[in-house]
Amino acid sequence: GDVIHRMLTATQYVAPLMANFNPSYSRNSTVQYLDNGTVFVVQWDKVYLQGKEEMGSFTFQAALHSTGRIVFGYKEIPVPVLQISATQHPVKAGLSDAFMILNPSPDVPESRRRTIYEYHRVELDTSKITSMSAVEFTPLPTCLQHQSCEMCVSSELTFNCSWCHVLQRYR
Repeated sequence: GDVIHRMLTATQYVAPLMANFNPSYSRNSTVQYLDNGTVFVVQWDKVYLQGKEEMGSFTFQAALHSTGRIVFGYKEIPVPVLQISATQHPVKAGLSDAFMILNPSPDVPESRRRTIYEYHRVELDTSKITSMSAVEFTPLPTCLQHQSCEMCVSSELTFNCSWCHVLQRYR
């Protein structure tokens, strides 16, 4: 994609295993999804690394539950993830979120400057990703469960709500 797309995909992802996979290498390789209304699952089945097909095929999935729970399941990881080269493509596992703001450029009034703010990232220790393993993420309470900033600030949640100067609201 364009530069904006590449910058956002570097900071916004749900990645059980991000690497330079080539699903078109084998007729047996598939990327499938299922959505039954309570869980959305994406499965990479028998996919190979581009140019490293001799390493073997990988099978893994991400399950996003409507409750906010996320499960990464690893069925077949033929080599240690630390051995996968990041030269052609980043190798990551985890979650990241960001947002973009368009600001007027001080130099050229009719143009806008795009600023991407990454505000949360969870990186998995890729040395722990092995065949027949799983990782589960469970959501923490957030201000989003409240109807107003005042309710959030006065709630008894176990985190500190604070003012975000970028968003001009509590987070």
